[in-house]
Amino acid sequence: MLYLSISMPNMSFKAFIDYLTLEKKYSVHTVTAYRKDLDDFLSFAEVGYGYEGIEEVNYSVIRSWIVSLVEKGIANRSINRKVSSLKSYYRFLLKTGQIEVNPLAKHKALKIPKKVQVPFSQTEIENVIALLREEEGFEGVRNRLIVELFYATGMRRAELVGLKMHSISMAEGIVKVLGKRNKERRIPLLPSLMESLELYLEERSKLPKIEDNDTLLLSKKGVKLYETLVYRVINSYFSKASEKVKKSPHILRHSFATHLLNEGADLNAVKELLGHASLASTQVYTHNNMAQLKQVYRDAHPRNSK
Repeated sequence: MLYLSISMPNMSFKAFIDYLTLEKKYSVHTVTAYRKDLDDFLSFAEVGYGYEGIEEVNYSVIRSWIVSLVEKGIANRSINRKVSSLKSYYRFLLKTGQIEVNPLAKHKALKIPKKVQVPFSQTEIENVIALLREEEGFEGVRNRLIVELFYATGMRRAELVGLKMHSISMAEGIVKVLGKRNKERRIPLLPSLMESLELYLEERSKLPKIEDNDTLLLSKKGVKLYETLVYRVINSYFSKASEKVKKSPHILRHSFATHLLNEGADLNAVKELLGHASLASTQVYTHNNMAQLKQVYRDAHPRNSK
């Protein structure tokens, strides 16, 4: 395992990385992000202030770092994530008795403007699926399955590419999804999705060569799909059916949640399906449901002027 590239491959940092990996069970991607954030900060502290370790830094240096990130035009959300990585490291040092005070204990995150993510309409999604039904061959069938998996399960892009053959149980009618922190959740499969799965598995079995037998979704070369390809598939097909600026797998996940809530699904049930750790994360999807409710109210209430 690689550690920070400057002067931080010390025992404290190694123990912190082990803590994130083994105890917190963070993904490789998340741990890599923590490493990079800490590396960036230490570089700033070393070059600008001569510090050789994060443990010695005070809040004024951290504040200067934050100001420098703002001046570089980095988004507040990204800055907050970087500071959160640093704060987690200090909490670890405090917990293990290596420092007495967390310099970020009273730090307040930068304000983030709320962005309303506009979901695809049900018509747009049905139009894309209808378009995909006309396509034949392995890639056409696979791309249709990708769209249907996103919309019928609400899974994340990384979760989709990580699906294994044993993740699907046709007998039970479920898909087992391995989410963040290796937490598994079971999502029911719609009959239409099971049909698409059967069709894909039939086409998959006809591939001349399969390099990765365990992975469910493959390229035509028989290797595991990569996330960028999945993004291109979604963006390409929805560009033919939608005028929305953002056309990504996450918007399909957003559409899944919004449409369920619009049809009266329980917020806690949607939370479990999405794999959210807290209800607050799921509540961001309720704005569309509320907008629809307000429109129904305005249209139906006798006191509202027509």
